[in-house]
Amino acid sequence: MKRLTSWLTKPFNNLRLREKLFLMFLLGAIIPMLFFVSYSYQTVKSELSDQMYTNSVSSVAQINSNLENKLDTYTKLSATLYLNSTLRAYLTNDYSMDPSLYVDAYQYINSTFSNMLTTNPDIKSISVYINNDSLPTDDIYIRRMDDDFRKTSIYRSLLNTYGNVRFISTPPVIDQPSMFTLSRMLNIGKLDTVYGILTINILESDIFRLMEKESADKTVLIVNERGIIMSTKDKKMLNRPLQQFITTEFPDSAEGRFDSTFNGEKMLVVYNTTKFGWKSVSLVPYSSFLSKANNTAKRILLYALISFSVMALLIYVTARLFTKRVEYLVGIIRRIEREEFEHIDIRPLGRDEIGQLGNVLRKMSQRLSNLISDVYKKEIDKKEAEMNVLQAQINPHFLYNTLASISSLAIRNSDPRMNKMVTDLAKFYRISLNKGKNTISIHEEVQLTRYYVAIQQIRFAELIRVHYQIDDSVLPCPIVKLTLQPFVENAMNHAIWDDKLGISIMIKAYREGSDIILKVIDDGMGMRMQECPPQEFPARGDALSGYGIRNVDNRIKLLYGDSYGVSVYSRLGIGTTVTIRIPGR
Repeated sequence: MKRLTSWLTKPFNNLRLREKLFLMFLLGAIIPMLFFVSYSYQTVKSELSDQMYTNSVSSVAQINSNLENKLDTYTKLSATLYLNSTLRAYLTNDYSMDPSLYVDAYQYINSTFSNMLTTNPDIKSISVYINNDSLPTDDIYIRRMDDDFRKTSIYRSLLNTYGNVRFISTPPVIDQPSMFTLSRMLNIGKLDTVYGILTINILESDIFRLMEKESADKTVLIVNERGIIMSTKDKKMLNRPLQQFITTEFPDSAEGRFDSTFNGEKMLVVYNTTKFGWKSVSLVPYSSFLSKANNTAKRILLYALISFSVMALLIYVTARLFTKRVEYLVGIIRRIEREEFEHIDIRPLGRDEIGQLGNVLRKMSQRLSNLISDVYKKEIDKKEAEMNVLQAQINPHFLYNTLASISSLAIRNSDPRMNKMVTDLAKFYRISLNKGKNTISIHEEVQLTRYYVAIQQIRFAELIRVHYQIDDSVLPCPIVKLTLQPFVENAMNHAIWDDKLGISIMIKAYREGSDIILKVIDDGMGMRMQECPPQEFPARGDALSGYGIRNVDNRIKLLYGDSYGVSVYSRLGIGTTVTIRIPGR
């Protein structure tokens, strides 16, 4: 199998990229063309079906909305009579003692029902079936709730409804317009005590007007919750089960679609259910839009043949332009591989992906040239060497000053304090040496500074006053060792301008955003900042002290980057503030 595959693909693999692209593009166009007619027909048919379904869903939803509003209107009319306490009183009074009182009852009933029929012309009639034997009936507005009525579908539909509305179909009557009936049990006050049943006969034409415009090229029906057709264009179908015309069962969902047959023709059935349980059903014959699919498929075939000819020409031109630039870039990459950077001069290739690739390749070649010749081979070793040299230079500088203090004190007077100074010095070097490591914790750095201050206070006594404001959360964080001590040393040696007042030094450490800020603030003599050139630290006193300050800044930048380091602010006669910024990780 592998040999066969290799034999078949070998000619293709040996083709140039331009030929491969042209061949693949042509195959990608020809193969779909072989099946295009049948596929286009099915696609257009599906699209038209979906479009027809979408339109049907929209129209059915609109019909449903209008139907719900119409049924809500009838429900509210029935509620007006349901909640009418005067009507309830007239219907439940006992007229056996004085039969003449029913005249007032009929005057109110006739006036109320007549006004309602006048303002709602779609209502055919209104009746109340009562079980009050003392009130005579007129068989128009007031009817007797006798045994025959109790056997009707109206009465049976209201059992256990407790005053809720029911819509039921009305049996057809010869020479009478089609209707359906709203029925409601009158039992307000006592849900288990019925004093009457309200019926409102509504013309079916009032419902049909909601969907009349949609019935031009399709069959639209409204069926109740039991599947009885309540309204449609063909009046012969009224009050008959929908299952007599559509054999397919409706799904359980409130809305949806399915295929079925109606009068021997395949139909797309779309339905939606109202909150009353009624359904709006649209029956769309497939033949109404399949003819459009046939015509559309023929047009698509013609357009496809024309497009194929144009596409073949464009594919050839595009493949030629594409591969020509790719071949040019391949030649440039080979020069880079041979490190022939002086012969590389990539011309602009446009703004598309290949042009962007050429721009990136040109920048990359320039950068590679620089890195190979200078930075890349030397930078890592250089940084490591500079860090070690700078770290080694800071310790002899401090040792020189400390030993000078010990020697001076020993010559003047043999004092037990010498023991403390030497002890603090030992602790100082125990931390500063740190087994050759370049970083220590801020806690250790503060301790190291405290030991140095203790040594100097033996020499200067109360002339040196040092205070600390350290945020406990920064203590575990790492820092370049011997960061604070050079600045404290610089303040002690060069900032004291009054031998009697001495100097006060404040050491702070706190978080600022994601960074840690350390400050050494003194109230010494200060200096003029304008005397210092840019990127240079003010050097007061001897050159060794200024070198120690720059040493700290260089070590921080080497370890953390140029965005961190030391800044100095000073005013002559006011004092100096040294700010050290390091990352807070």
